[in-house]
Amino acid sequence: MAPPMTASQFLAALKAEGLRVVEVGDWRNHNRNHKGPWGPVHGVMIHHTVTRGTQRTVEICRDGHTALPGPLCHGVIAKDGTVYLVGYGRTNHAGLGDPDVLRAVINETALPADNEASTDGNRHFYGFECENLGDDKDPWPDEQIKAIVKAITALCRHHGWSARSTIRHLDWQPGKVDPRGPGMQWDDILADVSARLGTKPPTKPAPTPTTPVVDLSKLVAAAKADPAASGTPVTYSGVRTVEAALVDAGYLAKAYSDGHYGTATVQAYAKWQRHLGYTGADADGIPGRTSLTRLGDKYGFDVVA
Repeated sequence: MAPPMTASQFLAALKAEGLRVVEVGDWRNHNRNHKGPWGPVHGVMIHHTVTRGTQRTVEICRDGHTALPGPLCHGVIAKDGTVYLVGYGRTNHAGLGDPDVLRAVINETALPADNEASTDGNRHFYGFECENLGDDKDPWPDEQIKAIVKAITALCRHHGWSARSTIRHLDWQPGKVDPRGPGMQWDDILADVSARLGTKPPTKPAPTPTTPVVDLSKLVAAAKADPAASGTPVTYSGVRTVEAALVDAGYLAKAYSDGHYGTATVQAYAKWQRHLGYTGADADGIPGRTSLTRLGDKYGFDVVA
């Protein structure tokens, strides 16, 4: 799993990417951590504010309002590209969203349709609110778009993520439409992030709404053979599904969710087995039908023998 950056690392990463950054008050200690955990983090989420005027926007995002206490994000990206840091830690920006989307972000695969609101996004995402009315008329200046690209890149670079670890609020929570408007070309933003990271831009395969299926026998074969294999060969595609679940559970670092059932995955699965009460040889990291079914029931995949 990926622990959140420290506030100092967050600030340094943004500046290193060439952003103009303004620190607003005691942003490092302004958060909602008393309401729940902050981390592990799995990605970056971009929003629009439905406000006009940078000063007012920053104030609202820092202080919140009657229905939603602040901070409402980690950073506000103004029209001129300046990033105002208003909070750090757990913030009220993402709300509840789709667990299938979270698994896709963890696994850096194509996003499914968001049709559930049951998973705590404030825990798992960095959030940037971007100054825009959100009326589909207010334009997005080039300076602001470039700043969005740099902010995303800064966090992805630190964590070793690709552009696929970035989503919009509309990708996460049913009914949300942000960000939108003239100049907000999301595919271009992700392509620019990929270019800065030196990686290939994400492709856009059609989302697959069906529940993933993991074949136990193929998974066991991978678990026994992969640790000794060199590199990170993807011997069975279902390994990615299981690894995404282990990342979601907090037992596996996202960097090791690569389709290779290596030593880190064995150790992570053994933690899951111990969590279920297994000990000794029954908690060796090699999946069994019961433990795998319970993992699938909790994290959204089916198991076949």
